[in-house]
Amino acid sequence: MELPIPLRQAVDQALEGVALAELTQAATILSERYRGETRDGALHLSGDLAAKAYLATRLPATYAAVRDAMAKLADLRPDFQPKSLLDAGSGPGTVLWAAADCWPDLADAILLESSGAIRKWGETLAASASVKQVKWQSADILRELPIEGSRDLVCLAYVLSELPADRRDKLVDDLWSLTADTLLIVEPGTPKGWERILAARKRLIGHGAHIIAPCPHRQACPVEPPDWCHFARRVARSRLHRLAKGGDVPWEDEKFIYLAASRHEGQAAKARILAPPRTGKGHLDLKLCCADGTLSERTVSKRDGALFKQARRCDWGDTI
Repeated sequence: MELPIPLRQAVDQALEGVALAELTQAATILSERYRGETRDGALHLSGDLAAKAYLATRLPATYAAVRDAMAKLADLRPDFQPKSLLDAGSGPGTVLWAAADCWPDLADAILLESSGAIRKWGETLAASASVKQVKWQSADILRELPIEGSRDLVCLAYVLSELPADRRDKLVDDLWSLTADTLLIVEPGTPKGWERILAARKRLIGHGAHIIAPCPHRQACPVEPPDWCHFARRVARSRLHRLAKGGDVPWEDEKFIYLAASRHEGQAAKARILAPPRTGKGHLDLKLCCADGTLSERTVSKRDGALFKQARRCDWGDTI
């Protein structure tokens, strides 16, 4: 997956003239903070160079994860065509761009971001977006959500990992109270990210939410440690992206986990594929999370006819 052309061009323009050595060092520091889930009271994106390092090395991956999660939501809620968006912890506007690409009728967005450095670049990038009305606000989302009224789509992407554990539940509750239709949460595809999604899932089910994706049921998650539920999306790397991260290949795989919870039911999915399908001669081996709340290992062969044809077109994360 690649960034939309207008966004990619705007990012390229933002990164013009940046010294590669400085960008690489900033990207390394940023990566260490994210991987270590550092919570020392300082913003990850506290300065202009850190913000530019994010644009170069993290924006493509987070966009791919968020866009893929939205696609899975849209598959099971084809009737959902949001006109308004609230994104908490917006960074450079990743969710705005993904939502506009998924739902072209999106017309009104409120983006909350506490870092002035990344918010500045988000505002610059958003000038190229197709959404008619975009309002950026400086906000500490742990203290307040300074908006009135509900929004069709509310998002929290790659944010819970940055918050103290004792503050996450209230934020999820507050965001749900502002959700007119669907709340989408995306986290890194790590065991800890999965645990955070499970906690949010349990809380939202308690509030009466319908779980649209990825789970095909509302029962307890059947996945048990040391395994964990997550998905992956292949991301195209630009030349600068590769150089800043010291990579050789023109792509990387972003692992992520997400949760789409709605006030309305979605189409029922019988099962979701939880791992890359294993291909054999005339058959596929699938790891499935099923609608009855169980895990299943299933072999689908040519003898299964239409199901086999469907399975051959499916990938990790798809419903079947």
